[in-house]
Amino acid sequence: MLVTRMLRQVVGQMLGSPACGCWTAAPPFRFLATSPRQIPADANFHSASFSGTDQPRVLITGGLGQLGVGLANFLRKRFGKDNVILSDIRKPPDHIFHSGPFIYSDILDYKNLREIVVNNRITWLFHYSALLSAVGEANVSLARAVNITGLHNVLDVAAEHSLRLFVPSTIGAFGPTSPRNPTPDLCVQRPRTIYGVSKVHAELMGEYYHYRYGLDFRCLRYPGIISADSQPGGGTTDYAVQIFHDALKNGKFECNLKPSTRLPMMYIDDCLRATLEVMEAPAESLSMRTYNVNAMSFTPEDLAQEVLKHIPEFQITYNVDSVRQAIADSWPMNFDDSNARKDWGWKHEFDLPELVTTMLNFHSSDTRVANAN
Repeated sequence: MLVTRMLRQVVGQMLGSPACGCWTAAPPFRFLATSPRQIPADANFHSASFSGTDQPRVLITGGLGQLGVGLANFLRKRFGKDNVILSDIRKPPDHIFHSGPFIYSDILDYKNLREIVVNNRITWLFHYSALLSAVGEANVSLARAVNITGLHNVLDVAAEHSLRLFVPSTIGAFGPTSPRNPTPDLCVQRPRTIYGVSKVHAELMGEYYHYRYGLDFRCLRYPGIISADSQPGGGTTDYAVQIFHDALKNGKFECNLKPSTRLPMMYIDDCLRATLEVMEAPAESLSMRTYNVNAMSFTPEDLAQEVLKHIPEFQITYNVDSVRQAIADSWPMNFDDSNARKDWGWKHEFDLPELVTTMLNFHSSDTRVANAN
């Protein structure tokens, strides 16, 4: 299959997030790619419920991307190593392969995905396969296959097997006509990137499956996520990760956004905790199926000033990337996440000073170990 080959060659280099085939239809059943999904038009699905002693059986797709490994480690501490399966189409590094269950999963292939869910008795699915904003603009056809068509496979498998499904969304789901400061949960969206369009599609399809079929769909719109132990993945907010690598290694950083570009951000520990909390929240507490979550909002200049408190010789310069800047200028400056805080008690722990201290301490430790070796 051509798209599959493209995905393995291109995404394996950039992100490691699989995709799927395309729709055909034959009433009263639906078919996708080479694998029939016989879901009657009047079907109604209900997610499995768990008793206090039951543990969910978890599958994470696109698991070798920026968030998948961290999520797997986080969930394994809660539910046990063998109950959380990481998957991707790339071969994992040794330390990831030996840290817990890992399997090959290509969401282009509905039959493969369905077999994994059945054979491993999966009850929760975290769908992290996606091409991010800047990478998606460089290859729109591939992003469409990964981010949109792949989602259809996941939705149908989740509905057919009564899974609780989490699909992350993003600040990129909003556009230049959206209110930017703050951006509420419900407003005009109209994004201008294929990444953003695909995420709006995911939000609406997930909510449709919830109301039409009873699928237990849950979604958070992530701000820019900053992680100490993963590399930038091709997103517009990646400068806020790269700055720490360069500050410690070279004492300077060239930023591809304007110094005044304000965007909502979150440290990965808060992100993972928010994801688990919304998945564990009682269904009756959820007034909606897609929520904004936020922690802080800052500009490259704000971040540089905080880094300077720790590294006085640090220098930042600006070489603005017009594509990334246009994307950032269409995104929210600040998220209104009051519904998440009210409905299921969301509360962040990391603000900008704590974030910078944590990131620099982590990378300083790595640098000392590397130098010693």
